[in-house]
Amino acid sequence: MQFTKWHGLGNDFILLETKPDSLPKDKIPSFTRRLCDRNFGVGGDGLVFVFQDEQGMINMRIFNADGSEAEMCGNAIRCVAKYAYQKGLAKEIIFQIKTKAGVKVPELILEEGSVAAAKVDMGEPILEREKIPVAGEPGDRVVNEVIEVGDNILKFTAVSMGNPHCLIFVPDAGSAPVRTLGPRLECHRLFPSRTNVEFVEVLNRKEARVRVWERGVGETLACGTGACATAVGGALAGYLDRKVRVYLPGGELLVEWAENNHVYMTGPAEEVFQGYLHDEFIKRILDENPEPQANGSNR
Repeated sequence: MQFTKWHGLGNDFILLETKPDSLPKDKIPSFTRRLCDRNFGVGGDGLVFVFQDEQGMINMRIFNADGSEAEMCGNAIRCVAKYAYQKGLAKEIIFQIKTKAGVKVPELILEEGSVAAAKVDMGEPILEREKIPVAGEPGDRVVNEVIEVGDNILKFTAVSMGNPHCLIFVPDAGSAPVRTLGPRLECHRLFPSRTNVEFVEVLNRKEARVRVWERGVGETLACGTGACATAVGGALAGYLDRKVRVYLPGGELLVEWAENNHVYMTGPAEEVFQGYLHDEFIKRILDENPEPQANGSNR
C-alpha cells in the first residue's frame, strides 16, 4: 500500500489514495493509531483517505492520531487540494472537496506553474450554542463566558468550523498552560463532543499568536480550523478585525471572515516523502483484536 506524507505548517498527515471502506471498519482506529505512531509507524497527527465518489467528486476523510474521526481539518484540506491537483484528480485550480463538515472549495495559488499555497473557502462559522455544541440554553452565542477548570476560572468563546473550538484569550501564548489545561478543557462537561482548544494572544487588531490543543491529538504545531475560529471568535469578542494574520508555532495563516459570512483561509501545504507499507505490517495490524474507537473527533 502506497502512502504520501504531507504537512501544513508542521501539522502532519499520512495520505492514502483509497476509501476507508478498503479496510474493515472496526480496524480503522487501530490501523490509524499504529500508522500515526512516531516510533512504531510512519508518524503523523492524522491519517487522511482521499478518493473520488461515484459522481467524481474528491472526498476527504480524516482520522486523528488517537483513531477518532474528525469532521474537518484546515491544514489537511490544503494538503489534499495540492495532492489532488498534482495527481490529476482535479483539473482546475478551483474545485470542490467533500468532507464530513460539508463541501469545501479550495483555490490553488500558482507561482511559475507550481502550487505555492491554497486559499480555502471554509464556509460559514457555526455560532449557535447547541450546534457547536456547548451545553446550555439553545440559540445563544458563546462569547466571553465563564468556565471552571479545577481552581481555574477562565473566560472562553466558542465557535464551530465544522468542528468545535474553545478560545481562551491569554496575555502570552508562549507561557500558556496548553498541556495542562488543554486536555482538561477538551473533555470538559460543557463540550458534549469534546473540543479543540486555542490559547490566543492578541498582538493587535490584525494579528494574533496561537497555540493549539487538538482534540484527539494533543498539542500540534498548527490548526487550520483553529486559526479560522480564532479570527471569528476574536471578532465576536471585540479583540480582532475580520481579516487577521494568525501566527502558529509551525508558521502563519491569513484568515478573513468576509462580508458574505464565509471564512477564507490561505496557507501552504508541503509534500515530504512517499513510501510503501509492507504487507506483513498491514496484516499484523489487521490481525490484532479490534479496539473501541475514541469518542468524538478533532480538528
